[in-house]
Amino acid sequence: MSDVPSKSRFGSKTSPLEGTSDERLPQAEPSGGDAIAAFVAQVRAMAPATQGARGRLVFALDATLSRQPTWDMACALQAEMFREAAALGSLDIRLVYYRGFSECRATGWISDSSELARLMGKIDCRGGKTQIGKILGEARRNATAEGIRAVVFVGDAMEESVDELCARAGELGLLKVPLFMFQEGNDPVAEQAFREMARLSGGAWCRFDPGAAAQLRDLLRAAAAYAAGGREALRRLAAAESGAALLLGQMT
Repeated sequence: MSDVPSKSRFGSKTSPLEGTSDERLPQAEPSGGDAIAAFVAQVRAMAPATQGARGRLVFALDATLSRQPTWDMACALQAEMFREAAALGSLDIRLVYYRGFSECRATGWISDSSELARLMGKIDCRGGKTQIGKILGEARRNATAEGIRAVVFVGDAMEESVDELCARAGELGLLKVPLFMFQEGNDPVAEQAFREMARLSGGAWCRFDPGAAAQLRDLLRAAAAYAAGGREALRRLAAAESGAALLLGQMT
C-alpha cells in the first residue's frame, strides 16, 4: 500500500485527532458537580434516533503493524455495511484509525462504499501502541456535535488505562451510543477491557478468529443494521445471522 504523509493525501476529508499544535481535539475537563449536571441535561435534550433517518456510524480500526492482514480484510468487507444499511435506509460512515507514534486520524462522513475503500487503500499499517482513548474522545465529540448511532471498533490489543477507557465508554452510554467491540484473537487483557467498555456503553463485544472474513463480515453487517435501523432492524437480522444474534443478546 502507498504511504500516507503527515499532511494527509485525503485533503479535507481527514484531520489529525491529537498530537499537533494547530488542530487538537478539545481536552476533557474534570467532572465537578456542575459539569456532570450540565452533561446529563445535554443527554436528556438529545432527540432519539428515528427509523428512516440517515444513520451515522464511526468505524474505528487499529492500524498498528500487527493489524495489516485484518486491515486488508476490512477493506474488502466494508461494502457489506453499506449493503446492509441500504435495505433499511441509508448510512454515513466516518473512518477513524490510529497507527505509529501518536498518529490518529479521521475521515469526513462517507456515504459510498467505493469511496471508503479508496481511502482505506491509501493507508498502510505502522508499528505503535494502542490509542483507543483518542477514538472514544472523537466518538463523543461526534455524538454531541453531529449525532451518531454506534461505534464499531476492530482491534486485538489494549495498552492504556482501562479505567479511563471505561469512563469514556460510560459517557457514550449516557449519550445512547453503543460500542461494538470486535476483538481479533485471544488477548485476555484486551478481552476484559473490551467487554467492560461494551457493557458500559450499552453495546456488545464479540471475538472473531484471525483471518476469519465471514465472521467479521457478519459482525459488520449487524452493526450497520443497528446504525441504520435501530434495535428492531438488528432483531430482524438476528433471525437469520448468528453475528447479529450475538450482538442483540448482549444488548438486551
